[in-house]
Amino acid sequence: MLKRKSLIAIMAIGATGALFAACGGSRGGDASTAAGGDTSLSGAIVIDGSSTVAPLATLAAESFQGQYPNVTVTVATSGTGGGFQKLCNGETDISNASRGIKDEEKAACDAKQITYSEVIVANDGIALVVNKENTWATCLTTAQLALMWAPDSTATTWKDIDPSFPAEPLKLYGPGTDSGTFDFFTKAINGEEGASRTDFSPSEDDNVTIQGVEGEKGGLGYFGLSYYEQNKDKLKLLQVDAGSGCVAPAAGTVQDGTYTPLSRPLYMYFSGVAAARPEVAAFASYVTDNAESLATEALFVPLSAEQLATAKGEAAGLAV
Repeated sequence: MLKRKSLIAIMAIGATGALFAACGGSRGGDASTAAGGDTSLSGAIVIDGSSTVAPLATLAAESFQGQYPNVTVTVATSGTGGGFQKLCNGETDISNASRGIKDEEKAACDAKQITYSEVIVANDGIALVVNKENTWATCLTTAQLALMWAPDSTATTWKDIDPSFPAEPLKLYGPGTDSGTFDFFTKAINGEEGASRTDFSPSEDDNVTIQGVEGEKGGLGYFGLSYYEQNKDKLKLLQVDAGSGCVAPAAGTVQDGTYTPLSRPLYMYFSGVAAARPEVAAFASYVTDNAESLATEALFVPLSAEQLATAKGEAAGLAV
């Protein structure tokens, strides 16, 4: 079984633009199944896009290849925006995305006559994390977050955010501008995608954010909840108050929407041309048939019953 720590190490390679092939071998199957497998399908499936969705895609690729050993699945992490660019250029079969496709990205696909299908695969929450030595902040309001991250923000210390906080220098970390997490967070907090102060430390590799916050007493960063779950011994998780009290991100609060406004769905976008190939259609069905176990093992929040029904419907439609 491919563990979460192994996935993070693999994604660090993928973030530099290199493709990585998911390992063979099946989880939950016996040795004879893994050794033989179903040889009725063959081919190569190319996946790129969101680093947030990559752990789930990698787990799916690994176990799918265990079942279909003649199919090779590669997963790379160029960010949600980068993934859509490659999908619309016809370079990939599937694009992982931590947000929905934008109008300009739709237009780019239309211009190349690239069709696609959107399949929801899991839910996620954005985790706000601070240094373990931060003893003053346990919950931030959305107004305080906007004060902190607004394009015209002049806040340089924690005291600028709340008079009761110390004058500790504020050191901000977050995803790069190609990240769907960046787009989602800026829209949710500042009201417009991409609207953010620029004097923070950006990186497409969430492990860089973890290291930055861990090394700065006044550090604060944000990324997908799954990364916090893997690194909770290094960081302190903050709650968010959107007007109805402080709420921490967790499986229950993400799925029921009470962790607002920082809960979101995660997607895979399947190219229409690629989906006509049996191995790609089979992979889509595999992902949705195993959606709960994949989301759980990748440390995401599983789909609701309604979301799962929609996802299975989309996946079934790919094979038609």
